[in-house]
Formats: sequence, structure tokens, C-alpha cells
Amino acid sequence: MPQVPQTFDALAVRAWCGLALDALGRAREEIDAINVYPVADGDTGTNLYLTLESAATAVEAVFAGHEAGGGGDPGCPTLADAVRAMAHGALIGARGNSGTILAQLLRGMAQVLAGDDAPAHADGTGLGLALRHAADSARQAVAHPVEGTVLTVASAAADAAGAADGDCGAVARAAYEGARTALAETPDRLDVLRQAGVVDAGGRGLVTVLAALVESLTGETPRGPAARGPGPHPRAEAAHTVAAPCADDDAPPGPGSPAFEVIYLLEAEDAAVARLRERLDALGDSLVVVGGDGLWNVHVHVDDAGAAVEAGVEAGRPYRIRITHFGAGDAHAPGAERTPAERVQRAVVAVVPGEGLAALCTEAGATAVLARPGEPPASGELVQAVRRAHAREVVLLPNDAELRHTAAAAAEQVRAEGVRVALIPTRSAVQGIAALAVHEPERRFDEDVVAMTSAAGATRYAEVTVAERQSWTMAGICQAGDVLGLVDGDVAVIGQDLTETALAVLDRMLAAGGELVTLVVGDGAPESVAERLQARVREAYLAVDTVVHHGGRQGSVLLIGVE
Repeated sequence: MPQVPQTFDALAVRAWCGLALDALGRAREEIDAINVYPVADGDTGTNLYLTLESAATAVEAVFAGHEAGGGGDPGCPTLADAVRAMAHGALIGARGNSGTILAQLLRGMAQVLAGDDAPAHADGTGLGLALRHAADSARQAVAHPVEGTVLTVASAAADAAGAADGDCGAVARAAYEGARTALAETPDRLDVLRQAGVVDAGGRGLVTVLAALVESLTGETPRGPAARGPGPHPRAEAAHTVAAPCADDDAPPGPGSPAFEVIYLLEAEDAAVARLRERLDALGDSLVVVGGDGLWNVHVHVDDAGAAVEAGVEAGRPYRIRITHFGAGDAHAPGAERTPAERVQRAVVAVVPGEGLAALCTEAGATAVLARPGEPPASGELVQAVRRAHAREVVLLPNDAELRHTAAAAAEQVRAEGVRVALIPTRSAVQGIAALAVHEPERRFDEDVVAMTSAAGATRYAEVTVAERQSWTMAGICQAGDVLGLVDGDVAVIGQDLTETALAVLDRMLAAGGELVTLVVGDGAPESVAERLQARVREAYLAVDTVVHHGGRQGSVLLIGVE
């Protein structure tokens, strides 16, 4: 049946993001399992998924704004609006080497489709030009391009798209088939892939994204690519062994390989970024710097993570800094401290926002993963923490709603290594504290998980923080410097004084009742805030106890839990 000629518009962008996110969700574990280059850390599929999730969320926000009457044509943003949002969302949410390159591919497309002379609807020729610019700009963003990687696959897709005639559907099909063919040939171009018997993981992810593009424009689902390439290890298990070391082996980087992955967003001018590239290129490898117009995403593998961050400080303002250790223990002395052979029966791994809570969790027998402000842990960090716990059974507490996908990915990876993992979807550190308080390692695993889940679920949570910029909230418009009180994740109170705002939040929470108030006080809180809140509880709420913890340098000034 002949296809109706298709154009690429805002609705197509929205459909593409949704279909690609679903497809990467299904393929994520397979892609993680074949991740052997540039570092066999088993998270390429997860990083691509999280990057595209950020892009899709940004596109949905644009549509929501227009549906609320924020655009000239309510409910229908322009193509330029949609692709700019997609590219910006990918840029600020990019994870890992593969996610950073995907962000630049989407940015390259946006530069063509959202230019000054860009049409409202792109035809096949326009889509082909966008794919060409995407491939070229991604290659330019990588300090030392290597063939047999996602860059090769992207270039092949652009070549095929440029040679195709017809509407957007025909161009997308050609790009997909070109990418699919190039993916199958990646083991011939890169020895590490040939030796492992796999295709490039990043390229595999890009083919998945292009398959979703075909489906969004034609309604047809193209045949999927193989995860393996020709090589001496034809079984998928062999690929998984390379990418995901067993639980008794922390798999530090090989000799001469950098020990850390450093990623951050950077506000800086073009000239400063050019100097930054030179500095980081001398410090490490796998350097990818993407972005423009004053906002950049920087990715590099180094031994000296501090020097990489300092280089960003010299260039501009780095934030959302994420540092991932590729192997537990001393990266410069592989094998110096091996995990004991005998596993414990059960352990708890908890993500916490400050040093104070990290110490509290450690004293309670849990393995703490510190999430510093603007530095959420990657799935690889959570996997390493589970391995360090060295237990047959692990309860994982992410303590942040935004870490749900990251924690789920880590849980799936360690389950494949033979560890029994229960993920309790805690959304705040105070819920994690409540769960840890009822943890009984002598109970049956299922009973312990049920008790911890129940305690977390019975804990309402709030935080008090300071607004960084003007924005619209559920409680109205806030200005930079306003004090925000969030209850269960939504802004409920906007104030000027931190203590008064905290008291208003506490009263709102206790209006529904409670038996125990937990306060986690950050370094930025006034010294008297805990005393004032405790006094309010004593005076106004009989039979309610209060516990105070000092969180140290954490993202929010104050965390409040009510059980």
C-alpha cells in the first residue's frame, strides 16, 4: 500500500521522541550488555535512555505550554519550537559518552530545522540535510573520532539519507538501512568489538532511535538490528561477560586507562570552550564537548577528576557535575584491596544528599552513595555500591524521584550478576531514613522489604530551599531568592524568611496528623531553625516526637519527614 507523503513537523518530533524512548527502554538492557568501548562499564543503553528521556520531557513541556494557551496556535507548537526543545532537553540531560554524542546529533538536526529560514514543515530534502549536519557536528564535537563507533553509524545514515529521493518517510527508511548496515560492519572497523563478538553499543542505540523515526513518519516498524557482529564469541552471554563483570570483580580500568568519567554542564563563551578542549584533551581521553550559544555539555575520562572540574571553572560556570569512578578501590593500584570472598546475607544501599546522612547511614550498617548538589549518581555508581556491599540480598533506596530510572537500571544489572535486589522507590532521604529504621536483617527478605516499603510509604516528605530563578510554581510565581517550601515534591509555600517558611510547611504537614517529625538540617540553614521547629511541635502538637539530623552540604536547606 503506497504511503502518503510525509512531512516532519512538531507532531512528528513528539511522536519520534515517544517511540524512541519506548524502544530504548526495551533495548536498554541488551545495549548495556554489549557496551565494551570506550569503557566496558555496561551503561550505554541506560545513558541513551536517560538522555532521550530528558529530550522527550522538554518536548512535552513545549506542547503543554501551547495547550495552555502559551503559543500563537494553542496545542500546536512550530517545528522550530519542538526541535529546539528536543535538542536543549538532550543537552542538559546527556549522560555518558553515548548520551553526549546523541545530544549533539539532535542539536545538529535542530540547527537546520530551526534556523531563520527553516520551514514550518520539513520535507524529505530538509530531513536529509538535517541528518547530514547532525552527523558532521557530532564528529566535530569529539576530540579524536574513532571509526567503528556511533560516529560511523551516524555518517552512514546521513550518506544514505542524502542519496534518497522522496518524502520524509523514504528518507528516514534510507537513513535507517544505511545505519543498520554500518552497524553490522563496526566489528570490522574496531578490534575491541571484533574480539568481544559485538557491534558498537552507541551505534546500536542510534539505529534504535532511527527505527523510531521511521515508525513516527510511516507507521511501520522496521526490522531490528542484531546486537552481535561476526567474531570469536558468538553467544550473547560472552558479550555480557565483557560488559558486566561478576560481582566478585570490580573491574577497574585496564592499564593506562583513566579512572574517572567527568560530566558537567558549562555556561561559557566560545573562546573559553576552545581553550577548555585543549586543556581537557591533555588531561584524558574520550573528550566530547557539545552545545553552543553559551551552554555546553562536557564529557571526559580522566585520572584527575578535580583538574577536569577546575578547567571548567576557569572556562566559565560548571554545574550539575557528575563524577563516576570506573572501578571501586584505588584506581591507580588495581587489585590492591579485593572484596572478601564470603558474602554477607543482606545489605542496604542508600543514596543520600549530604555527608551527614552518609555518616548516619554508614553507622546504621548501610552502604551510602553520596549525591552532592547537582551531581546525581549514575547507574554505574549504584552498581559499584551494590558490589561493595558484597551481599546476596540488597535493598536499594534511591531517595530521589528523579533517580527511579537510574536505580532501576542498576538493579537490573546486578540481578544479572546473581544478586537478589529489591528497589524501594523512596522519593526523599527522610523516607529512606524511615525505611532504614525498621530494617531487620534477620527477617525473611520479603518481610523485611515489605516493612521497609511500608515505613517509607507512611512518611510524608517536604523540603525547604531557595529559588535560583524566577519560575511558575503550584503556589504561584516565585522570584530568585524566594524561600520555597515543597511538600511531596510540589511547591506549597513561597516565603521570604526561611524559618517562617519552614514553620508554615511543618504546620501544613502536621495538620493531617503524625507521630514523629524528622528534620535534616543543611549547612545553609540558620542555627535556630531546628530549635524553632522543635518548639512548635512541643507547643502545638502533643504526643509528636522530633528527631534532628545534620545533613551537611546538601541540595536543600532543610528536609522534613512526618511519619
